[in-house]
Amino acid sequence: MPAQHLLTKIADTAGAVRVMNRSGLVPFPRVDQGIRSLLAVRKYGPFAGPVHAHAEARLDAVALIDERGPLTYIDIDEQSNALVRAWQAEGITPGSVMGCMCRNHRGLVLTMLAAAKNGTRLVLMNTGFARPQLVDVAAREQIEAFVYDDEFRQVAETLRDDVTSYRSWAEDGSASQVRTLDDLIDGVDRGPVPAPSTEGGFVLLTSGTTGTPKGAPRGHTSPLASAQFLDRVPLRRGQTMMMAAPAFHGTGVSQFALALALGQTVVMHRKFDPENTIRLVEKHRCDVLVVVPTMLQRIIDLGPDTLAKYDTSSLTIIFAAGSSLSPDLCKRTTAAFGHVLHNLYGSTEVAVATVATPADLALAPGTAGRPPVTCHVELYDEAGQRITEPETVGRIFVASGLSFSGYTDGRDKERINGLLSTGDVGHFDRNGLLFVDGRDDDMIVSGGENVYPLEVENLLADREDVIEAAVIGVEDADFGHRLRAFVVPAPGSAKDAEEMKAYIKSNLARYKVPRDIVFIDELPRNATGKLLRRALIEMEP
Repeated sequence: MPAQHLLTKIADTAGAVRVMNRSGLVPFPRVDQGIRSLLAVRKYGPFAGPVHAHAEARLDAVALIDERGPLTYIDIDEQSNALVRAWQAEGITPGSVMGCMCRNHRGLVLTMLAAAKNGTRLVLMNTGFARPQLVDVAAREQIEAFVYDDEFRQVAETLRDDVTSYRSWAEDGSASQVRTLDDLIDGVDRGPVPAPSTEGGFVLLTSGTTGTPKGAPRGHTSPLASAQFLDRVPLRRGQTMMMAAPAFHGTGVSQFALALALGQTVVMHRKFDPENTIRLVEKHRCDVLVVVPTMLQRIIDLGPDTLAKYDTSSLTIIFAAGSSLSPDLCKRTTAAFGHVLHNLYGSTEVAVATVATPADLALAPGTAGRPPVTCHVELYDEAGQRITEPETVGRIFVASGLSFSGYTDGRDKERINGLLSTGDVGHFDRNGLLFVDGRDDDMIVSGGENVYPLEVENLLADREDVIEAAVIGVEDADFGHRLRAFVVPAPGSAKDAEEMKAYIKSNLARYKVPRDIVFIDELPRNATGKLLRRALIEMEP
């Protein structure tokens, strides 16, 4: 290992330990607790291990609250032990591959814990999947068993015709003959289970906005990697977290795993509703709210009168990740809740790249922030040369201890000097803050000029008469492509397309002005809030 790389590794390790100690994840000076936690992580992995350690220490805390009520750390540890034994009796052995299509509730949590303890690879399916996507992913990942919510029964049962040696269980009451998880664990021994002979892990799926989602596996990682999230986000022991983001995706599962490691209480609700989310924050005095940006947008769009009905003064952290935050949404969130917004930028493949703190967002609304400890971000041009000049746009590459090693189908993202491509382009300003300018493949060439839609979208979203906007390129005989903007107007707005074009022209270069502005009720998005640009391309103007 080159000397510089060794020094970087030593500095990263020392920084990670300091961060974890500050957050309470490394319980100095209680060495006995630290040793117990490390042994549990070694036995069951970084997700189930801390839960087992808390249960062994008889932690007197509620781990989870869902529509069915509270479960303690001892409850979820023991129930997941029973589920491991039940699965093993059904032939699910270490090394098996399972799928799960569940919303946020105890069934998903127990499935995730039991899979880790059983040494099972768990593929976390998107709850927005239709039959073709589910069948394609299940076949590619070689899924042998499936856990699902009853609402997805018709989609899930199509797998019976496509997957050999297939078994399935419903999380809740099913009209079919499939047994529920409650049935499986009823009367089963709940004592500790032996360590699995092989490591389990999650397969997170990419958003699939351009085709069938790819699988990004996550095996056992170093406990030090948790410092990436804790360095710039003040998550601490004893907090209560409202998990609004779907726990099957990277944002949700990463923050849920941290909450469990810190012994926090996590509040979940099956389906997201903006006002109900705020109601639950008030009811449970939540310190932390985890959302994807579209959820945050819907909460803010409730308006000040509705938000004022609920006491959300307990909130010290709103954690948003999954897609870009417009400057307008950053400013409106701060106006509604104070300086509590933290914006994480990363991807399913690289995990964490940068985090913007409230101070960063006050200085530069919309920024992606700075790399936390153990993360390194660099920009490269098309020739693979590193960009060091501020304000110069380049392709974003990241080194992170949580980055994946390649997709499950054998493909990989581009790598340069040990850093992994995010697929985005961006720039650093003169304060060292990162700004994401858009997806590399979203760039539109119009009349020989390069346009990244995000710049136009953010400008439109900053208007009071616009809720949100999306810009795409459509073919044009003269310019190759021209811009078309889809705008979700605010209630009662004038919907004046020509005035909006004039506004864009007065703020941006002429070639960035959309030829068409189309008003629609809502932008098409998938279950994790990602914009479906393909669906916009297929829309009639």
